[in-house]
Amino acid sequence: MTTIGDIKRYVRTELAAHYTPEEIRELTRWLLEKLGQIPAHRLLWADEPVPDEAEASVQEAVRRLRAHEPIQYIIGEAEFGGRTFRVSPGVLIPRPETVELVRLVAETEAHRPVRILDIGTGSGCIAISLAAELPEAQVSGLDVSEEALRIARMNAERNQVSVRWIHQDILDEEADRALGVYDCMVSNPPYIMEKEKAAMARNVLDYEPKEALFVPDNDPLLFYRRIAQLGKAHLCEGGTLYFEINEQCGAQMQRLLSEMSYREIRLIQDFYGKDRIIKASK
Repeated sequence: MTTIGDIKRYVRTELAAHYTPEEIRELTRWLLEKLGQIPAHRLLWADEPVPDEAEASVQEAVRRLRAHEPIQYIIGEAEFGGRTFRVSPGVLIPRPETVELVRLVAETEAHRPVRILDIGTGSGCIAISLAAELPEAQVSGLDVSEEALRIARMNAERNQVSVRWIHQDILDEEADRALGVYDCMVSNPPYIMEKEKAAMARNVLDYEPKEALFVPDNDPLLFYRRIAQLGKAHLCEGGTLYFEINEQCGAQMQRLLSEMSYREIRLIQDFYGKDRIIKASK
């Protein structure tokens, strides 16, 4: 009979050469909770038996972890802001930093019923979280990927919120015709420059969708410029842009928005002290 203690020792041994002890402890928790169906309060019971089918699932997951596949893709879900979202290799895995973007929008816009457009919605984590936090808001989520929108729809149903989904490439000039008028636009678009690849982890480079991550080195503000242009046409007067940004581009973003006549431009640091969010009014 395989026990929780056996599983912990197996995972620790198999992953020791690939992950830190802290990472292994967290991965073990995820594997036991999600694949072993072991409640969190029982994870310390070393002699607790683990079903045979769960043991096989953990072994397969460990094989994939040794190849540096993200645990979120292995178990098919990710935690974000206290909610659970389905994820697959067709969407970016939600990051903790993005929770700060959602909180800023929710806190700033809580005083009124707003029309919100999330551009590049991916798994839908931003749009769905805002729909849950701002029940009077009308929230739309836009993405170029049909697969991403399929997953986003499932996540909206899972989290019991209503979001309007739009399949559109914002770099296409026809995008202007598909959009309405909004009180705020929020986006976490691709912003990692190609030259930054060398410093990135394998679990990101080898598995997450490149179209959701990278921009050309010679035009790192490509998506921000286009979204800001859309904002001039589709934000109401006094409407607000909210962006998650590359920490290296804070000053460039401030200049870009200022040159486009946006007002009240505010650059905000994340919990690591890095430039991460920018907010501006039309």
